[in-house]
Amino acid sequence: MIKNFQNLVEIAKKQDVMSLVVAAAEDSEVLKAVVEAGRQGIVRPILVGAGDLIRKIASENDLDISGFEIIESDSLEKSAEISVRMVNEGKADFLMKGLLDTSILLKAVLNKEYGLRTDSQLSHVMIYDVPNYHKLIYMTDGGMNIAPDYREKKKILSNAISAAKALGNEEVKVACLAAKEKVNEKMLATIDGDKLAKDSQNGDFGSNVIVEGPLALDLAISKEAAKMKGFDSEVSGEVDILMVPTIEVGNALGKSLTYFAGAKSAGVIMGASSPVVLVSRADDFESKLYSIAFGSVIAANIEK
Repeated sequence: MIKNFQNLVEIAKKQDVMSLVVAAAEDSEVLKAVVEAGRQGIVRPILVGAGDLIRKIASENDLDISGFEIIESDSLEKSAEISVRMVNEGKADFLMKGLLDTSILLKAVLNKEYGLRTDSQLSHVMIYDVPNYHKLIYMTDGGMNIAPDYREKKKILSNAISAAKALGNEEVKVACLAAKEKVNEKMLATIDGDKLAKDSQNGDFGSNVIVEGPLALDLAISKEAAKMKGFDSEVSGEVDILMVPTIEVGNALGKSLTYFAGAKSAGVIMGASSPVVLVSRADDFESKLYSIAFGSVIAANIEK
């Protein structure tokens, strides 16, 4: 099991080198992370976009892209289409967003002709390396699905479990977050959390997966809190995945981990046939590099 980001990068470097196609690669911060990932042997980059501008940006930032394949595109939409087609046709292992709107990229990912559709739900999975937690913690979905219903949450959770297993988690422990542990008909998070826990007991999420819910955050991450409250739990203090009920909860929790707790983070979109690395312009260099490593390990190990 990968317990921190240093370990994640080491695993990414030891496995077969994955080919990464970057849609609209004319972005200096993305290029910096991609070049470093290439230098470390994590990926073999393919850059799609305006070739002259990509080379100019690389030159201005002293980035060596001489060994990278560059594919010309005359529009952002075309860059997205070319990149997605490459993954669809097996010419690249996974995809990364460059200087284009997320909506443009996801439209191509979901294209019925050449896209990366599956019967799952696209969802965002973040991993956090929190200084005072003993292993990586996953969170979903704080970046894509606004207020998913129970059926959507089931697919979102399956995506996160797939990501965790791809990173070597033989047993996956999940907490479906809510404000309390008892089901309350006025609190949808408690109802859905209870349903997902029962689904897990029925084997819907596969073997070696424990889902508990509804569960408050303190009980999910602290054995001491569970003991003090007399709460019997198999996941308290050992949780791998925090399943949030809405995007607001995930957004606030994720940014709290980053800005209050000093956590490092990485994220990908799951639910397509291959992972999609989707980084924010506010993400620092390390987060972008770790996200590439995250996508690379998933691409190499995910069950298809």
